[in-house]
Amino acid sequence: MSIEVKVPTLPESVADATIVAWHKQPGESIARDETLVDLETDKVVLEVPAPSDGVLGEILKQEGDTVTADEILARIQESGAAANQANTKKQPAAKTEKPKPAVAAEKDLTPAVRRLVAEHGVNIAELKGTGKGNRITKQDVMNYVESAGKAAATPAPAPAPTEVVTMSGNRTEKRVAMTRLRARIAERLVDAQHTAAILTTFNEINMKPVMDLRKRYKEQFEKTHGVRLGFMSLFTKAVVEALKRFPAVNASLDGNDVIYHGYYDIGIAVSSPRGLVVPILRNAEQMSLADMERTIAGYAAKAKEGKLTVEEMTGGTFTISNGGVFGSLMSTPILNPPQSGILGMHKTEERAVVENGEVVIRPMMYLAFSYDHRIIDGSESVRFLVTIKELLEDPARMLLDV
Repeated sequence: MSIEVKVPTLPESVADATIVAWHKQPGESIARDETLVDLETDKVVLEVPAPSDGVLGEILKQEGDTVTADEILARIQESGAAANQANTKKQPAAKTEKPKPAVAAEKDLTPAVRRLVAEHGVNIAELKGTGKGNRITKQDVMNYVESAGKAAATPAPAPAPTEVVTMSGNRTEKRVAMTRLRARIAERLVDAQHTAAILTTFNEINMKPVMDLRKRYKEQFEKTHGVRLGFMSLFTKAVVEALKRFPAVNASLDGNDVIYHGYYDIGIAVSSPRGLVVPILRNAEQMSLADMERTIAGYAAKAKEGKLTVEEMTGGTFTISNGGVFGSLMSTPILNPPQSGILGMHKTEERAVVENGEVVIRPMMYLAFSYDHRIIDGSESVRFLVTIKELLEDPARMLLDV
């Protein structure tokens, strides 16, 4: 029995997906729920599992193809391995079986196999298929080429469409197609600069109070909540409090309308092997510091493994980006549309500052707040950033709401 493998239902904001990699080839056995193929969307990589045990039959969509929801990707022969063995026992000996004519066999080849055959100049009649129904697979072609010693006598396979290497003497260049995520990031950032009136205001914060707070309570915090106390939760808490005082910073534009959000969904920029992603802390105003740290740690782990879902990265009313973890001393972060503000954290460095008429050494951090001047006035932006500075330089104010 043949079972169709289809593209899963895509989120409302995602129109299509690109096939990144097949984990199985025709003729190979696969177990139910084992990852069969990876699909990349503008936001995440979706793993498509096998719907049943069996043997992978025909692959209808190749790597690099663009697909939409419910398109058929491949077919699985349910319990195909057992059926294959039974059929083999019933068939006459191979030496008495006449090979199929080359023309007839060519019709049964997948596009990928047909391309390999043409590249290596292989006579199809000389190939022995190991796939379902003795179908010729890509591995069959490569095994034949290697065993016959034709690899050196025929042209090398053309580079994959996503990677082209050029050489000039001892100088090389590699041209790699953008991933869907990287292309989407580029599109959104350029769009933000073209459509928003982006301005950035700066300030600096004395990190000693929050560093002392963390040092004093980090062991007890971890023992009580089972998660480490970091700075990101304290900054998120301060941002939420500041957003409550300046609603325009938590707003967004929709045509000629300004939408003032009555909730605080804070995006936390996280680095991943595929690029920068921004998962969302939903209703951050209702979360404790421990809840924030636990959620952020979970997002960071998922980002490294490529497991973040579209829902976890959709929406958000404000974003926090921490370039300081990579050593950035100062930057001007770009808005994450349609949001009207983003806070950039940076590296903490000991610097000489003046306190009460005396020069002292303090751990200082530059903060950058980029905002959409169409919604937020300059005075609002400065006061918003000063509020964050004051809350973090006196953390008790966040607890007392003063």
